[in-house]
Amino acid sequence: MELFKNFVFLLVLYLLQGSNTSLVRLNNNGYENVIIAIDPGVPEDEKLIEQIKDMVTTASPYLFEATQKRFYFKTVSILIPENWKENPQYKKPRLESYKHADVLVAPPALPGRDEPYTRHFTGCGEKGEFIHFTPDFVLGKKQNEYGPSGRVLVHEWAHLRWGVFDEYNEDEPFYSSSSRKIEATRCSTGISGINRAHKCQGGSCVNRTCRIDSQTKLYEKDCQFFPNKFQTEKASIMYMQSIDSVTEFCNEKNHNREAPNLQNKKCESRSTWEVISSSEDFSHTMPMVAPPPPPAYSLLKIGQRIVCLVLDKSASMGDHNRLNRMNQAAKHFLLQTIENGSWVGIVHFDSVANIRCKLIQIISSNERSKLLECLPTVASGGLSICSGIKAAFQVIRELDHQIEGSEILLVTAGEDKNVRSCMEEVKRSGAIVHSVALGPSADPAIGEMSNVTGGQYQYASDQAQSNGLIDAFRTLESANADLSQQSLQLESKSLTLENNPWMNGTVIIDSTVGKDTFFIITWNKQPPSISLWDPNGAPMGAFTVDNSSKMAYLRIPGTAKVGLWTYSLEAKINPDTLTVTVTSRATNSSVTPIKVSIKMNKDTNSFPSPMIVYAEILQGYLPILGANVTAFIESENGKTEALELLDNGAGADSLKNDGIYSRYFTTFTENGRYNLKVQAYGRTNDAIQRLKHSLNRAVHIPSWVVDGKIGGKPPSPDINEDSQTTLERFSRTASSSTFVILDVPNLPLPDLYPPSQITDLNAKSAGDEISLTWTAPGDDFDVGKVRQYIIRLSGSILDLRDNFDGAVQVNTTDLLPNEANSKETFAFKPGNISEENATHIYIAIQSVDKSNLASKVSNIAQVALFIPQADSSPDENHNLGVNISILVLSVVGSVAAVSIILSATIFIFKKRRSASTPRTSF
Repeated sequence: MELFKNFVFLLVLYLLQGSNTSLVRLNNNGYENVIIAIDPGVPEDEKLIEQIKDMVTTASPYLFEATQKRFYFKTVSILIPENWKENPQYKKPRLESYKHADVLVAPPALPGRDEPYTRHFTGCGEKGEFIHFTPDFVLGKKQNEYGPSGRVLVHEWAHLRWGVFDEYNEDEPFYSSSSRKIEATRCSTGISGINRAHKCQGGSCVNRTCRIDSQTKLYEKDCQFFPNKFQTEKASIMYMQSIDSVTEFCNEKNHNREAPNLQNKKCESRSTWEVISSSEDFSHTMPMVAPPPPPAYSLLKIGQRIVCLVLDKSASMGDHNRLNRMNQAAKHFLLQTIENGSWVGIVHFDSVANIRCKLIQIISSNERSKLLECLPTVASGGLSICSGIKAAFQVIRELDHQIEGSEILLVTAGEDKNVRSCMEEVKRSGAIVHSVALGPSADPAIGEMSNVTGGQYQYASDQAQSNGLIDAFRTLESANADLSQQSLQLESKSLTLENNPWMNGTVIIDSTVGKDTFFIITWNKQPPSISLWDPNGAPMGAFTVDNSSKMAYLRIPGTAKVGLWTYSLEAKINPDTLTVTVTSRATNSSVTPIKVSIKMNKDTNSFPSPMIVYAEILQGYLPILGANVTAFIESENGKTEALELLDNGAGADSLKNDGIYSRYFTTFTENGRYNLKVQAYGRTNDAIQRLKHSLNRAVHIPSWVVDGKIGGKPPSPDINEDSQTTLERFSRTASSSTFVILDVPNLPLPDLYPPSQITDLNAKSAGDEISLTWTAPGDDFDVGKVRQYIIRLSGSILDLRDNFDGAVQVNTTDLLPNEANSKETFAFKPGNISEENATHIYIAIQSVDKSNLASKVSNIAQVALFIPQADSSPDENHNLGVNISILVLSVVGSVAAVSIILSATIFIFKKRRSASTPRTSF
C-alpha cells in the first residue's frame, strides 16, 4: 500500500511539473507558439493584423543579431476577438487564449498612455507575464515617442523571456560617477548627449544648462539627458533601442555598473547579456550559420465557448457528502460562472456513461434552469472515466464536428485502473480537459489528462468545513471572455458552528460591479435561517432553497446598490458548517472592474525550497495599491494557514508599489496537494490607483540632439510622481490551481531558511554621517526577526560584490534588529578606507538569524566622496575650486586603517583625467 502511495505521489509530481502560462517553446533557435492577442475592447481594424506581422517580421532579424545569431521568431499566432467579423483566413484556436498571450494588444491604461511595457512578477532571470502594446503603438502612430515597433518588441521580449531590467531610471536620472562628474543613468556610457532643462509651451521650447540641487548634489528635477541623434555606440537595447546604432545588449565589458538602474539593483550589477547568457534558452542553443527564415503566422478567431461537464456518480461519490458538494459547485457554475452565449452539455458516468443533456446554448436563465435538472441525484456503481470522456466527445461532435478547442470539465473521486486506455485519444482530440480531484482517492491520471491537454487541475479536500469545490469550479471561467462579462467573486467564506449558531458578515459591493449579483449559501445538515439587508438596511427577498443539494441562492435584480451588504445566518442544528459565496459582474462595460489574479511561483516543489504567493490587483491595467491582501493555503487534510501578502518591494516582493502583493510560504506541514485562495480588501481612502508610469517599459524618447541643438518632439505624458486616485472600498476573492509539496520531513521541521535578501538598501550622506535605510528581513525569509546585521563597505563595487567577507566591517553593536517588514535606519560616522583611487563608498548588508544562517548580500548602495562637477557652460559660473571632503572610516577588529586623502580640487582632477581616458561628449 505504501509503495502504491509513493507511486501515485510521484505521478502527481510528473503531471504538474513545469506548468507555465506561456505556450512558447524554443525549437532549433526559433521561438514557436508565440501568441499575440487583440483585446476584445479594440475596434476592428484589419490594418492592425498587418502591422502586427510587420512588427514581428522586422523584430526577428534584429533579435537574431542582438543575440549573436541565437534566437528568432519562428511561429506566431494572432488571436482575433470574437466580435470581429468572420474571414476565411481565420482558423479556430485550440489552446491559444488571452490567458496564454505573450503580447496583448489592448487599449492604454489611461488615455494617451501608449507606453509599451512588460508585466513582471518575479526577480532577475525569471520570466515575465505579458507584454502590453496599444493599438496606436502597433499602428506606428507612436514611433516618434518610442521608436520602431520591431525594436521595441525585442526590448520587451528581453524583459518577458529572460527577466532583465531597464538600464535607465526616470526616478534617478543622474548619479555621481567615478569620473567625479554627474552622469546620466544609461548603459553604456558611450551614448553621448547633453544635459539640459528643456521645457516646451505652446509652439516654442526653451532650454538652459542644468542647475545642481543643493540637497541631492545632482541636477535639478527638470534636467534631462538628451542623446545625440547620430551615434556609433552599439549598446544597449535595454537602455534605448531606438538609437539607430544600437544593436546589442550591454555585456561584461561595456556594462555601466555604477548607474542606479533596475538592472544593476535587481541583477547584482550584472549586465543584461550576462543574465541572458545564463538563461535556459542560451544553454540549449548554439549560434546559427545561416540567417533565419521569416516568421510564419496563424490567424485564429475566438469562437463561442463549448463546455461539457463530465460528472462522476459512482459509489465513491456517496462518501463525505461528495455528490451534494459536487452539485452545489456545478449549480453555481451553471447559474453564475459560465458566460452567456456558451454551449454546455452534461454527462454522468459510473461504470458506463449517460448523456444527460446535449449541448444547450445559454441565452437566458431558462437554459440555466434546464441544465440544473441534468445533474446526478444518486451515487452508485463502478467507475469508468474513459466512458465519460468518450460520451463528452459524442456530445460535442453533434454540434461541431471538430472537438479541438472545446472544453471538458471532469470531476471524479475514484480510482480507475483503465483510465490510461483513452489517454492517446484524449491527446489527439484537441479538447482541453479541466479536472477536479474530489478527495484523496481520485485517480492521479486525470491530472495528466489536464497537463497534456492544457487544462487546469484542481484538488478539493473532503473536509466538511471547506467550500473549496465551489472555488475550484469558479476558476474555470472563460480564458477568452471580455472582463466585463466575467463573474467576479466578492466573497467566499465557510464556518463550522458549534456553541454559537450565528454566522454574521458583510459584503462590499463597489461601483465597478453590481450587475447579476448572486448570493449562494450551503450547509451540511439542515437549512439555516437566512437574512440579507442592502446598504440602506432594506431586507432582501426570500432565497431559493434547494434541499436536495443543501444550498440556497438569491440573484439581486437589476444592479445591486453600492455599499455594505449585511447577512445573518442561524444554524438550526449544532454542529453544522455553513458557507457564503458572493459573485457579481461589471456594472458597465465601459468601466473596467477591479480584479485579483493569483499564482504560485511553482506548481510542484520539494522541501525545503520555499514557495512564493503572488496576488495582482488591477483595474484594467492600472495597479491598485494599499489593499489588505491575505492568502489562505489549505493542505490536503484541510489545515488552512493565513498569510498576509505585501507590496513593499522587500523579501519575496520584487518591486514596491506595482500592485503585486507577494510573500514566501515555508510552513509546510505535510506532503501532498495544497489549494490557494486570496482575499483582498480595500478600505475607503486607503486603496489607491497608481497612475505613475509602469516599470519595465520602453523609454519615451526625449528630443534628439542634432548639430548641438535639441530638436522638437512630443513631450512625455505628464504624470506627476505622486499622481494617484483614491478608490472606494472593495472586496475580491480569487482561487488558483492546485500545487504540490514533496519531501516534507516529520515535525518538528529544522531551521533551514535564512533571512531574505535586503533589496532596498539606500545610503545618504548627512553632514559627517552616512545614513542607511532598508526594510527588515525576518529570521525565516520575511517572517520573524534577524539576530544581527553585518554591514561592510569598500571603495570598489566589484570587490564588495565578489568578496563581501573581505571588505571593511562597520561597528553595528548598537543596531538592534526590528521585526520583519519594519523600516530600519542606521547612521555611522565614516573614517579611513584603504582604497587609493576610491571615489565612492559602496555599502552592503548581510543578515544573520538565530541559527547562524546568513542571507544573500544586499543590493549595493553608494555615497560619493566628492561634490560632483557639473557641465561647463558659458551661461553658468560654476565653482571649480570646491574641496572634496576628507572622510575617516571606523573599522571593526584588527583591520588596518590606511588613511585616504581625497582632498583635491576639481582642477587637479581635470588635469589627471585629461591625461587618461577620453571624456564623454556632452
